[in-house]
Amino acid sequence: MHTFTSRVATTLAALTLGLGIACSAAADSLDDIKAKGTLTVAIDPTFAPYEYTDADGNIIGYTPEIMKRVAERLGVTLQYQKMSFGGIIPSLIAGSVDAEGSSLNVTAERAEKVLFTVPFGKSVNAVLMRADDERIGEGALTLEALSGLTAAVKTTTAPEQLLKQFNQDLQAQGLAPIKLVSVDSVDQTLATLMTRRADFVFDDITVLGGLSQRLPGKLKQVGELGDSQWISWATRKEDQRLNQVINDEITALKQSGELTKLQQEHLGVTFELPSENFIPSK
Repeated sequence: MHTFTSRVATTLAALTLGLGIACSAAADSLDDIKAKGTLTVAIDPTFAPYEYTDADGNIIGYTPEIMKRVAERLGVTLQYQKMSFGGIIPSLIAGSVDAEGSSLNVTAERAEKVLFTVPFGKSVNAVLMRADDERIGEGALTLEALSGLTAAVKTTTAPEQLLKQFNQDLQAQGLAPIKLVSVDSVDQTLATLMTRRADFVFDDITVLGGLSQRLPGKLKQVGELGDSQWISWATRKEDQRLNQVINDEITALKQSGELTKLQQEHLGVTFELPSENFIPSK
């Protein structure tokens, strides 16, 4: 009887210890990452200028520069695992990777599944005009200021759909709608603007920043229109310590001014970023 009791106690102790180790690993993987010396990050490098591949297949862009610094802070080697965008969050939750490195729009739905880091980017549509066009001053852009003007926009995109929604609002006010010149590529929107077949280009601020870099001094952004979303990375919800390390590095880059330099270099625009209260409610 004593022997059986001892065996039961020993078995229970072993199970408890095993469960404790498993729960510890499930609770946070930071120590495991440091022990193996590698940070494995899922990425779909097809989203220039945030993350993409060069001619030699190297993953480059704005976000890889930040993630490289996160790995340096941890003292580990950065290892990317390429996959389709749709498979990234499932792979993260399943534990196949340590973190995800593709730019994610911060949404309430995603926040139910993963733990977002503080944002490093912003997605919002804006208006780009020729620098010599004085019809709209830089500053607080209004929809009414675009009434009757002609927009160059890439066809079948969210910006094109948003312009169509704007036209409904303008017509409801009895104002002239925005005329749309829908083209097949971003390059064509720029050509349409510079040949004066359009008064402005409407697209995401990072797309417009890239266009401005091509023609220094000849273009200007005059304001943003529509809802904006913050862009961030994510870890598993239980990986709070790893998430905090990433947050600390992004915050340090912000405070040093290095993040602003990276934004200007890779995105062609800069923006202020929140450190809290950035997840929208459902």
